[in-house]
Amino acid sequence: MEVFAEFLAGIDDPFHRERTEEVFTWLTDKYPKLHKEIKWNQPMFTDHGTYIIGFSLSKKHLAVAPESVTIAHVEDDIVNAGYGYTKEIIRIPWKSPVDYTLLEKMIDFNMKDKADCTTFWRK
Repeated sequence: MEVFAEFLAGIDDPFHRERTEEVFTWLTDKYPKLHKEIKWNQPMFTDHGTYIIGFSLSKKHLAVAPESVTIAHVEDDIVNAGYGYTKEIIRIPWKSPVDYTLLEKMIDFNMKDKADCTTFWRK
């Protein structure tokens, strides 16, 4: 989690910081082979040099960015979780529970779908 220490320390709201750290810890424990890095001032997880999932924060939510192909793949699950979303991000309100099953489904899909990907983003 050292890679994200400065990012986490910069989160003013203690609840937002704790929730974000909880998500990052879960992800690190569940997917220890994923590489943690900061790019474009955002925390993200990669696999063999390709993007798997990234995060950003706002006052109202934790934004999850798994790429638009993945959002389309899990769209029904996003709706069932009650989260708002766009083509590029899913918004998890700070007051809502984190649907870890949904996160797992997105990460597993990206890892499998991008297993042979040689670029950072999908082409």
